[in-house]
Amino acid sequence: MKKIYHLSTCSTNQRILGEVKPGKSFVLQDIKKEPITAEQLEEMKELAGSYEALFSRVALKFRKMGLHELQLKEKDYRKYLLEEYTFLKRPVIINGKNIFIGNAPKTVAAAKESLKGK
Repeated sequence: MKKIYHLSTCSTNQRILGEVKPGKSFVLQDIKKEPITAEQLEEMKELAGSYEALFSRVALKFRKMGLHELQLKEKDYRKYLLEEYTFLKRPVIINGKNIFIGNAPKTVAAAKESLKGK
């Protein structure tokens, strides 16, 4: 699978997409316009190892909803990821069996390297 879950209104996501240059073989899904499904989340979790790895603690709603005060478990991460698109670390780039989650420079560099062969 060659897919990128992103947010078109996020300048950081758009900058990263410009950097990695995914090409026409990748499917881009704007998670605000087309929310992730339970099946898609399962696929991401299988590659990432956990729902927690996909979950963004820097999302504005994380503190607003008081989640920072809770001991979240995997089922909780799954629930919130499906309920609110802002909790997905973005972008999520899937290139075959490789997954790159978030916008850390090291992650973006690894994604770029992986996409060189596209």
